[in-house]
Amino acid sequence: MRIGALVVAGLLAFTPEAAQARRRATPHHPGHHDRLKRDPEQRRRFMQQNPCPSTGRKSGACPGYIVDHVIPLKRGGRDRPSNMQWQTIQEGKEKDRWE
Repeated sequence: MRIGALVVAGLLAFTPEAAQARRRATPHHPGHHDRLKRDPEQRRRFMQQNPCPSTGRKSGACPGYIVDHVIPLKRGGRDRPSNMQWQTIQEGKEKDRWE
């Protein structure tokens, strides 16, 4: 009986909910947020080089699209136009689920 309970407890420790709770409980290192900050100038440069797919404009809103980092900042991607792409809102939601 004890072994079965230990196995179940061990398996529960690896559920998505447990992983999320561990992330919330983990203290942030100094400077952690500094690495993830986005530079608005980089986004502007991306838009100048890659006009909005729905409007063709190089500034302002782009209905139905977001600017996405190909390699996420939290995974070491750079906040540079070369690491950005246009993505539909739906594609962004799907990517966020597995990122």
